[in-house]
Amino acid sequence: QVQLVESGGGLVQPGGSLRLSCTASGFTVNSRAIGWSRQAPGQEREGLACISSDGDTFYAYSVKGRFTISRDNDTNTVYLQMNRLKPEDTSIYKCSTDQFCSGWGCSTVDCSWGQGTQVTVSS
Repeated sequence: QVQLVESGGGLVQPGGSLRLSCTASGFTVNSRAIGWSRQAPGQEREGLACISSDGDTFYAYSVKGRFTISRDNDTNTVYLQMNRLKPEDTSIYKCSTDQFCSGWGCSTVDCSWGQGTQVTVSS
């Protein structure tokens, strides 16, 4: 059974950093694409980053240069390192997995999502 569990969210001041974790079970993180998205209340989901099974990485323009996606095969975890955070980065962050990075890691019926983790950027 495919399962994703996010962690690492919290309250951070503008300009600060957070590292989100997406720990997978039921599959290995280097066998599927895993993406990060966020969705604030009343807003559409915004895809942020994705890492393919081959290790290729993709970023949305809004976070390129500030966010970095990576994975650790030993712990079966994908990370999202977020630097220079801004108040507009406040949202619920979720990871997803699918065969490819299309749709930022969710575009087919094989897609699975984690439950999400809240990130709040505020002084």
